[in-house]
Amino acid sequence: MNTKYIMFPALIALPWLLTACSGSNNDSPVQKVMANYEIKITNATHGQPLSPPAAILHDGQYMAWSIGSSASAGLETLAESGSPADLVAEAASTVAQTTGSGVVVPGAMMSLMLSGEWSSDLELTVATMLVNTNDAFTGTTGWHVGDLAVGEHKQMLMPIYDAGTETNDELAATIPGPAAGGEGYNPARESHDQVRRHPGVVTQADGYADSALTEAHRFDQGAMLVSVVRTQ
Repeated sequence: MNTKYIMFPALIALPWLLTACSGSNNDSPVQKVMANYEIKITNATHGQPLSPPAAILHDGQYMAWSIGSSASAGLETLAESGSPADLVAEAASTVAQTTGSGVVVPGAMMSLMLSGEWSSDLELTVATMLVNTNDAFTGTTGWHVGDLAVGEHKQMLMPIYDAGTETNDELAATIPGPAAGGEGYNPARESHDQVRRHPGVVTQADGYADSALTEAHRFDQGAMLVSVVRTQ
């Protein structure tokens, strides 16, 4: 009987000793893994210059736009004036953001770099305006890049969207690009006020005499080719 009472506390103490020993190896900090991404943007249109693009690295909680919803103030500014500054400012709490330094003319390519802490749910947003339009923009939001290993890449031809913030009247007074040189951003919004796929422009060649646009400014879906490669 005395032997049982002597051994029992020892058996209780043994798991505690094992737990204490195993915990001593978990004090080292978790190492952060950094990732670098190069984003190559090519203008695939015939006569639509693309405004300085915005590029944002983020997790799945952020979306720059969604079909059927109103454009944010930053997206409205980008889609009407071509300035990416407000859209990038709205995403200031994301992993990383950057903007292009100039216009991407038809057939030209621009390269941007983004760096941030890697996680498997990293996503990419890229957006730019077709400047010879009222409020057309092209790009993607929520494009998954966290699955790329170093040296791997993805490529996509980006669709064209209508921000829904300005009437597509194609007048010289309301198009900011070189085809017209008119007004850019205007805080007033049209009644539709929803992001949607762009139906295309009408132009003078289609019999719309008031249009500032010609056949050269027409576009099909797919105005920008974007390639992203993980370099680190």
